[in-house]
Amino acid sequence: MSNWTQLSPSTTFNLAMGQAYGMTDVGLVRDSNEDNFLIDPQLGLVMIGDGMGGHEAGEIASADALLAVRDFLANLGEQARRDLANAGAAPSGPVSYDPDATWSDQSMPAVMTLFEAVEFANAQVYAKNLAQGNGDGHGMGTTLTGFWQSYAGGPLVVFHVGDCRLYRYRDGELSLLTRDQTLYQQALEEGLLEHLPPRNMLLQAIGPSPEVRPEVKPYTLQAKDLYLLCSDGLHGSVPHGVIAELMGKTDADHLDQCCAALIAASMEHGSRDNITAVLMAAS
Repeated sequence: MSNWTQLSPSTTFNLAMGQAYGMTDVGLVRDSNEDNFLIDPQLGLVMIGDGMGGHEAGEIASADALLAVRDFLANLGEQARRDLANAGAAPSGPVSYDPDATWSDQSMPAVMTLFEAVEFANAQVYAKNLAQGNGDGHGMGTTLTGFWQSYAGGPLVVFHVGDCRLYRYRDGELSLLTRDQTLYQQALEEGLLEHLPPRNMLLQAIGPSPEVRPEVKPYTLQAKDLYLLCSDGLHGSVPHGVIAELMGKTDADHLDQCCAALIAASMEHGSRDNITAVLMAAS
């Protein structure tokens, strides 16, 4: 009997940066759901995980990792909170706005905090693997992708391990903000055209190994941006153009309908995995 529980309900969440809505489905083939998602409006945190490791193990890994990141950020010490708040303080002198700036000063405390949060999540799942007799490289694991706005008006800091994806729809154009951490993607980048490895062979995940190297990047948030977090059950089957078309038809008032349409499209295109879609419309 599965103990899977959806961490955040499928309802509209109001965050300082906008509105968010998530939906997950077991899909057409699997008998259990190892995906999960978590939206915390107080923290300005939105993230998903796609677990692996067999029946019930994957669902434990994804939930544990999501909760660990949430708990780490919720329990930051006072000094860390001051650093984050000071990073977003208004500058005292004139500033020339550079839309391509890296936010190096303002975003660095949030970037470093997210590195630590993801490392904490990895340590939690890895410790559970060790307790169950699963050594390095074995046991349950999960992908982990999400974004965090550490202070109102600040950048969107994206964190990523594995092959879930974050898309941004802005001014009629769909952009992929994450890179799949898979042997397949690595082979494509090396120019290989034949004998490609399976698409789902991960280069790293949360849990199986004592160390993890998350990709963490800040992005400038603009009003009317639409962001999609999704598991490979969606992006592995639905063409880029179909995702763009569905996102182009929605707005903050219809995020639920768009999530449902994306999941339906995944099934129509023959997805054989769990399917999760989480949307955030920036205000």
